[in-house]
This record gives sequence, structure tokens and C-alpha cells, in this order.
Amino acid sequence: MNKITSIFLLFSILITGNVSAQATAPVTPEFLQYENSKWVDSIMKTLSPDERIAQLIMVAAYSNRGDEHRKEILKLIKEQKIGGLIFFQGGPVRQVRLMNEYQAHSRVPLLGAIDAEWGLGMRLDTTISYPFQMALGAIQDESLIYDMGAEIARQIKRTGLHLNFAPVLDVNNNPNNPVINYRSFGEDKYNVTSKAIAYMRGMQDHQLLTTAKHFPGHGDTDTDSHYALPQINHSRARLDSLELYPFREVVKAGIGGVMVAHLDIPALDPTGVPSTLSKPIITQLLKEELGFQGLTVTDAMNMKGVTVGNEPGIVDKDAILAGNDLLEFTEDVPKAIQEIRKAINKGLISQAEIDRRCRKILAVKYWVGLNKFEPTSLINIIEELNTPRANHLNKKLARASITVLKNENNILPVKKLQGLRIASVSIGVEEQTNFQKTLSRYTRVSHFNLKNEGSAGDIHTLKNELGNFDLVIAGIHDDSKFPRNTLKISAEVQSFLKELVSEKNTIISLFKNPYVLDKLENIEKAAGLIVTYQDTQNYQELAAQLIFGGSGSSGKLPVSVGEKFKVGEGLVLEDGLRLSYAIPEDAGMDSGILNKRIDSLMQEAINAKAIPGGQVLVARNQKIVFHKAYGTQVYHDTIKVKKEDLYDLASVTKISASMAALMKLYDEDKFHPNQTLSNHLPSFRRSNKAEIPYRDILTHQARFQPWIPFWKNTKRKNGSYKWATIKNDSSARFPIRLTNTMYLHRNYPDKIVKEIRKSPLREEKKYVYSDFFFILAPRVVESRIDTDFSSYLKESFYEPLGATSLTFNPLAKFPKSRIVPTEDDYNFRHETIHGTVHDEGAIMMGGVSGHAGLFGNAFDLAKLLQMYLNKGEYGGVRYINEETIEEFTRRQFPDSENHRALGFDKPYYNEKGESRNTAQDASASSYGHTGFTGIMVWMDPEYDLLYIFLSNRVSPTRENSRLYRLNTRTQIHQVLYDAIKKFGE
Repeated sequence: MNKITSIFLLFSILITGNVSAQATAPVTPEFLQYENSKWVDSIMKTLSPDERIAQLIMVAAYSNRGDEHRKEILKLIKEQKIGGLIFFQGGPVRQVRLMNEYQAHSRVPLLGAIDAEWGLGMRLDTTISYPFQMALGAIQDESLIYDMGAEIARQIKRTGLHLNFAPVLDVNNNPNNPVINYRSFGEDKYNVTSKAIAYMRGMQDHQLLTTAKHFPGHGDTDTDSHYALPQINHSRARLDSLELYPFREVVKAGIGGVMVAHLDIPALDPTGVPSTLSKPIITQLLKEELGFQGLTVTDAMNMKGVTVGNEPGIVDKDAILAGNDLLEFTEDVPKAIQEIRKAINKGLISQAEIDRRCRKILAVKYWVGLNKFEPTSLINIIEELNTPRANHLNKKLARASITVLKNENNILPVKKLQGLRIASVSIGVEEQTNFQKTLSRYTRVSHFNLKNEGSAGDIHTLKNELGNFDLVIAGIHDDSKFPRNTLKISAEVQSFLKELVSEKNTIISLFKNPYVLDKLENIEKAAGLIVTYQDTQNYQELAAQLIFGGSGSSGKLPVSVGEKFKVGEGLVLEDGLRLSYAIPEDAGMDSGILNKRIDSLMQEAINAKAIPGGQVLVARNQKIVFHKAYGTQVYHDTIKVKKEDLYDLASVTKISASMAALMKLYDEDKFHPNQTLSNHLPSFRRSNKAEIPYRDILTHQARFQPWIPFWKNTKRKNGSYKWATIKNDSSARFPIRLTNTMYLHRNYPDKIVKEIRKSPLREEKKYVYSDFFFILAPRVVESRIDTDFSSYLKESFYEPLGATSLTFNPLAKFPKSRIVPTEDDYNFRHETIHGTVHDEGAIMMGGVSGHAGLFGNAFDLAKLLQMYLNKGEYGGVRYINEETIEEFTRRQFPDSENHRALGFDKPYYNEKGESRNTAQDASASSYGHTGFTGIMVWMDPEYDLLYIFLSNRVSPTRENSRLYRLNTRTQIHQVLYDAIKKFGE
């Protein structure tokens, strides 16, 4: 380019700048009002000319380096009087401790900065990383991004810092960009701008200064300026219309700072110098044309994009001459001050101009509160950086960004579960992922893993296995925490994926950079395609929840992916089909209350040997917000309780099996509370129970005896078993297994029924809890169906709900290690009860009864109980009519002392108005049940609240009543209501 052309270009820039200045009205950054404040004046008077230069210098500090580094920083503070520090890697406690020390040795408070584009987790351990900007670019609700900015401001300030080098305003229109890419909000300039302004305002509204970067636009390059000087060869018109657009708009919006990149942009400065050193770009374009008055900051002055061919110190001087106010990461501070002093002496820049920039730095310090500096407290800093609300926000951001690109035949969310054979394949990992574990919470899923470089043999074996499944869910995982545009999958695995999406009903979840989709042939043919933008626990769990309708999607693709998908694509899927997994704040509950108090109460019970261990699950608004396992399976062992463990649900079987079946039959006009046992069981037509309505029976006021110890009738007075009761070996006549050496006569269940039929009635009609009817319930149900009780429940409820662990006789389906033992039985079975029902009557009925015998884990029990809370609907399926749920769960005799519903328990109170069986604050509409083995479940429609407490308090003996005396279950129940009240304060 010749000299005349250069002059013409410079003249054009100046003219354009004048026109723009007249057409726009940039907002003056707030901190500038303090440039001439008394505090700034007082500091200026104390500074020598060289110290005023030093205020423009910010050096790099680390909290993960040794004492030698600490001494180097202290020396620069004491001897060179630098103005600030930018912190890089380390930890929050170490950083705060160092910053406090550095501040103590600085006569003028130091300005502290950090490069925290996605939060402190970008630099510091034990802190939160929010989604990368590309994921944020998919979010449609920008108030979430504002909230993130506000929260990041709080966290950065909590670590003693004042300036965040964010947000990134680069428009990433080059998929091969190695340095910006996922750090950009995307390729659409309007989306980039609106997201950046929301992020900026969230921070600056909460007194944290921000810097828009990397001016004038680093998005369209395939060179990383950390290692070389990228060149951008677009015309001025193109730069104006695209790259400069976001910067122009954030200046109008009042951004406090702008960071200048190391770029060679001939259309803006034909000399070839990096933009960081370019007066036409910084002074003339940014300050004069765009009207920016805030803090102009260099990108790191140690990057190859600016250091190649430029000496330390001299390059810093050139950056100041170009118009920068703040030098970031100066490598040679004494030399930089010396070179800037020489430039002043030569008349290249005036001392007055240096003073003006110094005042600007001091004004920033005043605005962020350094005029009243106090050391940062270390007390509770980790807890205060990782608050529940901060984690809640993180999850909300992730959920709002997930983008669904394909949903053929509405495969998402998966609705029908019964009979559906599902496999998951995690590609790029060798162990079961959180994605797969979360899938298993919804239904039975078989899991497989395939390495990125999986062999032909591995793939052949896997393909044969997948042939047995109706649906394949594949997760494509990342091997890096940074979602770069790279694909390290072998050609064989890529071919397998191509075949999979073409031939099988397949859902793909990509936990990688969306640009990778362009490198996967036929990926667009998947029936379902989900993009999460990065591979974190949050994203893995949310993607799995989305697949089964626990979570929804609203994200829109922020970039185009070749010819396959265009920017802005994304399907909206509603949530709420099934239970989701969230944090308490997501459901209006205080997690601090829940975690601390439930943990404390459970530990108290374990320490008192009331229970060896247990589980607590809490769901509100169809969100599981708390689920923890505590202690061990038994006292004398070290096997810790796992959330997947199955418990003997004891009398909770009544509402989880019997009442489910009876309510369904009621809907089908095959059962009615006004009918009697004689309507279903002919043998009861001439009994003393023939005319007693089920309404009285199910509310326990039928005058039935509480119980009969049926097992005692198997024995003679000398303790031996009667001939027609129990044998050591199984046979056609003795098929009912009690233990490996005890088999019950096939007719004994009929004998139990006969004993119930002949049992006398109590004289007074009042509430007396009895198991009798529920022992009969399977026969009542079976009188109106074409299958057995257990199969009916499985086919009608458990399988369609995905509640695959709810089962009778669990040893037939699950390993013993997954089943929690109950009592050491020294009276009847003479062994530890492990894997079979604790209740003697239930085991004598073959392990299948309506009063006890059901096993399950909290995950699956929650699905059934949530269906009740949903008035009979779950997963898009109507199981029981709404009116039926309301009828069966209401108090049947409100004008009497009987507090019961039909089969369900209800709250009841003593004469002082104190609850005797549930939380004091449980509503009158709530209902549930307890179990003898230490179980409690409770549902409260008024609060849409579900509570499950699982334990084996009968281990090693049923005589242990400490759980009752401690009142642990109801105390924990009250904690849930306290957490709701606390959140609302």
C-alpha cells in the first residue's frame, strides 16, 4: 500500500468517526464521575511522575506459585509502585490471603483483576464454572445471563478483586478459530451484542468493572494470538457491519472497559503493527470514532502476537502511545516505566496525558470502593463462593442452553416405557457416565461404552448387542474440559455412528462443540439430536432428564454447522412429563436448611443406633431436590447404603400395591368402597365380616383384630413344626420358600385366609389398625382380573412408570448386595432376613401380600407416589382418575375421631393440637403411610411435596424403638416445611 492510499484511508477513518460521533451518544462509564474527586486529587498529590506511570501497569500474579513469586510481586509493589494485579491460576483462599498482603504493602490500593469469562472457575479451584459463552449464546432468556453477571460480580468481589476481563464480544464466524470459538456467544452479531450487554450490565450494576474484548474483533481468524500475530484482511465496510458492531453497541450501553487484541488489520492500520500498538485503531477508531471514554486495556503483553519483534518495556511504551490506559501483564516493569518516561521527555506523549490516564485508573479504584479499602475476610469464603443459589443459577443456565436439533416422530421425550428395550452407548469414555446413571433413574436401561479408537472387534460385538434393543441413546463425550472443534473419533467409530443413526431408532446427545456435528457423517439423520455444547455433570444429567421429559429445551443454535444446521435452529420441548432432578432452590426450598438439618437428624439417629443407615428423598413441584444415602446397611458391616439400594417397604406396601390396584379397579367399576368382602370373596358371604363395607375396612374401623401371629400356629408346644406346615426341602406339596431350609405347605395361605375369616370382631366400632384386609387384598383384586396380583401391578403401574425396582421377592431380580437386610430372626426363620420380606405373614403368603412384601428404592417409589400427587397421571399416562385419587385420599369420617382416608393415613393431633404422626405444618390434605421396618412416605398436594424416608430400624431386632423415641422421621418431615418458609423469607 502506497503513502497516498494510507493517508486517504486515515482521512476516511477520521471523517467516518466524526459522522458516527454525531449520530450516536455513547454512555459515559459511571466511574469517570470520580476523576476529579477529592480522593483522586489527594492520591495524585502523593504520586511522583514515575509513580503515575506505574499506576497504568498491571502485572500477573498467581496463588499457586511459591514464595519466590510472592516476593517478586512484593518487590514490584514496594519499589515500582505498580497500579494493579491480574490473578491467574490458584485457589480462592490463597488468592485472598496474598491480595490482602499485597494491599497492605501498597501505598495506593491495588486494582485487582481476573480473566473470568465463565466465572472464577476459569482460574481458581473450588469455585464455580458457568457455561462457556457459546452455550450462553443459545439461551433465549437473557435475564439469566444478567443474573449470571451479577453472581460472578459477587464472587469476584468476594475474592478481593474489582475487574473482570469479560465479556468476549468477538463474532465467531470462523469455525476453525482456535482461540475464540466456544468463548464467543456465536456468529450472529445481534445475538452476541444482546448477550454481552446483559452479561456486562449484570456485573457493572453490581460494582464490578468489565472489559469488552477483543477489540476490534478476533472472531474470524484461524491463528491464535497467544502464539502468533493473526491477520484479518476484511474491508472496512465488512468490519463496520460485523466485527465492530458489538463493540459500538456496548460502548453506547456504557461498558466500563475495552480490551484491545493483538491483530494485524490492514483496513484499519496498514502499517502491520499489532492493533494493541496502533494509534489509528485505539485512539482514532475506538476513542474518537466510537466515542469510548472508559478504560482501554491491552491484551496480555506477554503474548507472541505482540512480543515477536518487540522488546519488553519498549512494547509497553508503544501501547501507551497508541492510546491504552492500562497495560496488562507487563513483563519488565522498570523498563516499561523507563521507556514511557523517555517518550515523555521526547514529547511523544505529555505528562498531562499520563496524569489524565492515571486519574482514570484512580477513578476506577474509587468506583469499586478502594477509597475505603478493608482486607477481605477469609471466614466461610469457600461456602460463600459456592452458595446454593449460585449452583442453582448454573443449572438454570445449562438447562436453558440445551438445544434440540432433531425430534423425528416426537421421539423426545420418550413416553411409552412399558416393553421398550433401551440401550445407551457412551462414546469416548470407558466407565459408566453420569448421563447413563441418570437415564437409569427413569427406567431400565442397558449400558455400553465405546472408546474413541474402538476396534473393529469392539464395534462388531457392540452392534450384535444393540440388535436386541428398540431404542439406542448415544452420548458423544469430550476428552477435554474445553469443547474445542476437534473430533478424535476413529474412522471405524465414525462409520459405526453413521450406520447407527441410519438403521436404528437413535437419540444422540452431543456433549461437545456443535461445530463437531459437521464432521460426523449422517448425524443429522438421528431421530433425536441434542446439543449441550460442553461435557459437564450438569449437562449430562440434564440431557438425560430431557430424554425422559424431566427437563425441557429452549436453546437455539448460536452458530451454523456447515450445511446441516443453521444459526437459530432449535426445537422447544416442554418439561414436567416426569420427575426431574434439581437443587432445592429450583423448587422454592432453602438447601442450607435441608442439608444441614436432615444430615444432623440422620446422624443423630445413626449415632443413637436407632438405624444403621437409611435414605431420604424429597421432591417438590415434581423435582427431586434432595436424595441422600446415610450410614451402612447393618451395624456390624462396612457396606455403605447406596441410593440404588432396595428396602423392605413393609406397610407402605398397602398404599404402593393394594391401594393402587383397588383405585384402578374402582375406575373400572370393579370395586367400590360401599361393597363388602362378600362381593369379591365368596367364602366370606356367611362370615361375620360379610356385611362390613370396604369404607369401614379401609379406614380401620371394621372391628377387625389388629393381627394374628400366624407363624406361631405352625409349631407344636415342643417347638417343632406341625407335619402339614413346614419341611426342610421344597416339593410339590411344600413349594413356598421361607428360607433355604424352610418350605411352607402349599395350602397354608388358604389357612391364613380362613383364620382371618373366622376371627372374632371387636365389640366397639372405632379406629383400630389392622392388617387383615390387606392380607386379603391380592385375592380381592385377583377376583376381578385375569392375572396374578404381582403381575397386575407390574403391568399396570410399575413397568409403565419406569419403577423397575418395585417388586415382590426381589432376590429373583436383584443381587443380594443391593437389598438392605432387616431383622436377625431368632423366633421363626432363625437367620438374618436379607432379600425376603420381614413380615412373617407376608412371607407365608409366598412373599406377595397386600400388607407387606413390596421392595424398592426411593427413585422408583417416588414415581408411583408422584403419580398420586399428580392426581393419577405421570409421564403423559393417566393411571387413575383424578376424582378417584381425591376420594381415596380424603378423610372419610371428618366428624369422628377416625382420621384415616381409604387405605391412606392422614394427619392427626393430640389435645394440644400437636401432630402425632407427621410434620406439624403438613396440610390437612396431605396423606401417606409408615412401615414397621422404619419407612415413612408422605404426600402433600397443597405444597406439591413428596417425602420418602427409608430405613431398616428393625436391624438387628424389632425391639429397637429408638427411631420412634427420637421421632426422626417426623422431625425430618418438618424440616421440609421449614425449608419452604425459609426460602420465602
